Amino acid sequence: MPLPTADPYLPGHGDRSWSARHYDLSLDYTVDENRLRGEARITGVALSDTSRIVVDLAGLAVAKLTMDGKQPKWAARGDRLVITPRSPLTEGAEFTLVLKYAGVPRPTIATHHGDAGWEELTDGVIVAGQPHGAPTWFPCNDRMDDKAAYRIEVTTQPGYTVVANGDLTARIRRGSGETWVYEQDEPMSPYLATVQIGRYELTALDPGEAGVPITIAAVPGADWRPAFGHQPQIMAAFSRLFGPYPFPTYTVVITDDELEIPLESQSLSTFGRNFLNADWRLNRLVAHELAHQWFGNTVTAASMQDIWLHEGFACYAEWLWSEEAGRETAQAWAERHHQKLSQLPQDLVLGDPGPADMFDDRVYKRGALLLHALRERIGDDVFFELLRAWVRRHRGSCVTTADFVALAEELSGTSLGTLFETWLQERSLPGLR
Repeated sequence: MPLPTADPYLPGHGDRSWSARHYDLSLDYTVDENRLRGEARITGVALSDTSRIVVDLAGLAVAKLTMDGKQPKWAARGDRLVITPRSPLTEGAEFTLVLKYAGVPRPTIATHHGDAGWEELTDGVIVAGQPHGAPTWFPCNDRMDDKAAYRIEVTTQPGYTVVANGDLTARIRRGSGETWVYEQDEPMSPYLATVQIGRYELTALDPGEAGVPITIAAVPGADWRPAFGHQPQIMAAFSRLFGPYPFPTYTVVITDDELEIPLESQSLSTFGRNFLNADWRLNRLVAHELAHQWFGNTVTAASMQDIWLHEGFACYAEWLWSEEAGRETAQAWAERHHQKLSQLPQDLVLGDPGPADMFDDRVYKRGALLLHALRERIGDDVFFELLRAWVRRHRGSCVTTADFVALAEELSGTSLGTLFETWLQERSLPGLR
């Protein structure tokens, strides 16, 4: 019997027959050996009548598995666990899985998306979950439309700082190690869960106008203020434009290693030391990753086909921050990138780019240009109310492009089908006006 796939863009991940409600993860990690021992307690519910459920776990061995305190039949098939309850589950039935597992965690590699997941640094760890890396460090239902609350407890050697999603609720020092406990009560997709471990100092920034606690985690001596010291100003601008910041806190991790790109996670972002330069070409990504807290994290696309709802919005937020900071206007950025895109192959469909192109830069820029065209069509007042209403109405949930089109038409009182059809379904680049 074939195993399920929840999203055709990510084959071999996710099971739509059940949903996770809460993950309670207790991890013990030895940095110099890259050895992980974990216990995961997953509270779940059956979404349909089923005689089995499938859990994603890549490269780690399960020593013990129970379901509601009893041992079900289960088998490992590749990077998945097929669990057969003692009695079939009926729709709505709740259950608790407890898995004890261990091993040497490593990133997984997909044909189109490269590696993702738990990755060693020179002295520490990053977890880059997008899009398929969550199973490299905890058992999960790896689908972006399956949000749950999380408790993440990590024990590691003294001298290391652990950063994870949500609020730091406990820090317990022991002779042989130190335990850090984080709780993320707001619903979170598995790919947005993360653990960052390094020899970091934690610095609290002035929360500024938005009143959001912001923390910088960086190695001692790192000169992070030129590039990251203005986070409160970006937070204030985005809170005004998009609505209140959707989580209790925000953390920026700056590793001592260089990273090719920043990493997006819920309530935090991770940058390499090569992003300490305050040059706009890099600094724009500071705004980009913060914007994802609204567009991608609290409001999450139900499938990768609609990834423009994340990346197009975050890219447009770069241009909006440029305006707010007194740099170039969004109109100027739109004209520049439209001209650049016009010289590239015209073979991408924004509304369905396909697995190979879902992170193509054209998705980012065409998505931003669509939003700019919409802004010109409906006017600033309606456009920014649309962005705020989008977050307000769908906070903590998963959405589709059709949801956004419907809300845009509702608030503008205008039929926008032609505009969206042109930008989302046509391969050729539409005119900017």
